[in-house]
Amino acid sequence: MTDLKILSGGAAQGLVERLVAAFNVVSGLDVAGEFGAVGAMAANLRAGAPADLVILSRAVVDELAGQGLVIKSTATDIGRVETAVAVRVGDATIAVGTANDLRTALLAADEIFTPDTQAATAGIHFAKVLVDLGIADRVTKRLRMFPNGMTAMRHLSVSSARRAIGCTQVTEILNTSGVTLVGPLPPGHDLATVYTAAITTGASAAGAAQQLIDIMVDPRHAALRESIGFGQIER
Repeated sequence: MTDLKILSGGAAQGLVERLVAAFNVVSGLDVAGEFGAVGAMAANLRAGAPADLVILSRAVVDELAGQGLVIKSTATDIGRVETAVAVRVGDATIAVGTANDLRTALLAADEIFTPDTQAATAGIHFAKVLVDLGIADRVTKRLRMFPNGMTAMRHLSVSSARRAIGCTQVTEILNTSGVTLVGPLPPGHDLATVYTAAITTGASAAGAAQQLIDIMVDPRHAALRESIGFGQIER
C-alpha cells in the first residue's frame, strides 16, 4: 500500500493523526508524515524530499508556490494557531496575561523550553519576544531549544527543574501529555499563525492529497480542530 507523504509543521501533527483513520477509509492509503519546524520542512522540500502534501504557515506556502514547488490553486487554510505558554501538569499556576506578567514568569524560571529559534515559527517569534521584553541576555543560559515544539514540550514534561516553563504553539501544547496550557502570549507580544495545506507539484498521489485536505477542513470536524487548537480564520 502506498503512503501519502506529508511535510508538515508540528502544529498540524495532532490534527493529522486524529484524521488518519477517516482518510484511510476514503483513500485506502496510510500517511507517512514528517513533522517539524516549518523552516526545516520547507528546506526539505526545496532539497528534493518526496512529498505529496505540505502543511506549513501560509507565508511559507506562498513562497513555495512562487518557487514552483506547490500548486497555488490547491492552497487551503486550515486554521489559526496561537503561540502560547505551558507548564508541567501539577505545577503552580502562573500569570502571563500582560507583558510584565510574562517577563516575571520567565525571569523566575530555571529552565525555558522552546522550539528552534532559527527555523520554527514559534521559536523565531519567542526569541523576538525575549528581546522585546529586555531579558534575552538574562535568560539565554536557561533556554532549552529543540527541533520542534512537540519535542520541546515532551522535554518540559519530564524536566526536573524546580520552575520550568515552555513556549510554543498551542496545538503542540495540547497534543503533549504532561504539560498544561497556561495561555497565549500577551497582547503586543502575541502571534497567531495561519496554517495552510497545499499539494506539491511533484505529488505522486495528488488525488489522495486533496482528499486529506477536504477532510481537514470539513465543517463536521470543526469541533475537533478547535479542541486541538486551530482557531477560525479572520477574514
